[in-house]
Amino acid sequence: MKPRLQTSLGQQLVMTPQLRQAIRLLQMSTTELEAELTEAVETNPLLDWAENGDDDFDSDGGANAEPAADADTADESRERADDDWGTPDDGPWSMEGGGRGGSFDDDDMGSAAERVAKADSLQDHLLWQLQLSHLSPRDLSIGATLIDALDEDGYLREPLDTIAQALQPEIRADEDEILAVLHQLQRFDPVGVAARSLGECLRVQLAGYDDDTAGKAAALRIVDDGLLERLPRSTAAGLAGEMKLAAEEVEAGIALLRSLDPKPGAQIGELSHDTYVVPDCVVWRHNGVWRAGLSSSSLPKVSIHRGYEQMIRQCSDSDASYLRGHLQEARWLLKSLEARGETLLKVMHCLLHQQAGFLEFGEQALRPLTLREVAAEVGLHESTVSRAIARKFVRTPRGTLPLRSFFASGVGTEGGGEASSTAIQSMIRKLIEEENPRKPLSDAKLADLLKASGVPVARRTVAKYREAMDILSSHERVRMA
Repeated sequence: MKPRLQTSLGQQLVMTPQLRQAIRLLQMSTTELEAELTEAVETNPLLDWAENGDDDFDSDGGANAEPAADADTADESRERADDDWGTPDDGPWSMEGGGRGGSFDDDDMGSAAERVAKADSLQDHLLWQLQLSHLSPRDLSIGATLIDALDEDGYLREPLDTIAQALQPEIRADEDEILAVLHQLQRFDPVGVAARSLGECLRVQLAGYDDDTAGKAAALRIVDDGLLERLPRSTAAGLAGEMKLAAEEVEAGIALLRSLDPKPGAQIGELSHDTYVVPDCVVWRHNGVWRAGLSSSSLPKVSIHRGYEQMIRQCSDSDASYLRGHLQEARWLLKSLEARGETLLKVMHCLLHQQAGFLEFGEQALRPLTLREVAAEVGLHESTVSRAIARKFVRTPRGTLPLRSFFASGVGTEGGGEASSTAIQSMIRKLIEEENPRKPLSDAKLADLLKASGVPVARRTVAKYREAMDILSSHERVRMA
């Protein structure tokens, strides 16, 4: 059989470097983004810090950012918190925002870094997603036990029979039931967490790619055939011969594997425990309309270096090849920053639409809301929404809040609706604050009062919420004075 060349036409979905960069920037906090831009400016001669009034993108490489709030808007903003905040019936709520690239000066509503927050641990990040999932109470308990057993890299090193023993005597679950919940956790953000081995971690991440993604089939073969340990010592051609695949396909598979995260849990909770909160968005109400804009601190502060850009146009192709490469990288970065801002605003507008009552009346008006609902409304994947809100904060008239505080699991009410767990906690706190200190309300009595309000909650659920709020039991709250 003679060797021959032939061409074929087909479609493949490829995770481009630009897309990887956009995803990575999206999940960064404002502080991390600032460090990323600093490194980019230091390593790329085509990037420069934008001067005041020069925040526009490169004329060839990206859309121009709209200007920040004008003088009239800035003057109005100074009056928002005092004059306009307490007028709920001025007009309808709105999803209006600062527009694409719009911003809001943090100084108009106080210092941007006036609050100190505690960085979420990996367990906190996963437990929050677990509470928003549609699992049964039994599966939620299994999931919480699995999350508690993860190491700092996000791997489950404990065998499943040990997890089963830890669940007893409250829950008696076999390994198949625990494994089913484990597979759910592995698809939380970050994808691949709760894996029991490197191969399983990479396999879960590969499952998120379409079957026609370049290199996916070869990457799976490398993982399934136990060839991962040989990658540092083997060439693509050598592996291709052993796997009986084309060298180009194996090279694409190796490139895809190297783009995955072998330690998905390590990226969560890396910040120090005491870190300043810098809001990514600002929410205010003007003339009865809720509006949102990007904080000035979250807008791009880099631009294309005009001097080098002019130099590229004057030089020949061979002389300017080095600068052209860096120019393309700079344009990719600016486009990724623009996409990050647009995605963040899109999610923020959805949260304004869904949780306007929370901003107006507080935690008792917080309605149940999940990542799936927001993803469906804004037309994004759940993982994209999760990345967009991860370690992001919004400045509101009620203070600087994490975006995840707008989400809450739900409890069915007698009227057929749902009440969020956060709203129920707020109701419990209010009842306890108004109780007779000589005869504090027991958990059973609190459950009866909530049921009378149309929110049927079991006594043990009330106890769980009370303990989560660090409120003492009724016999410990007795005050005779």
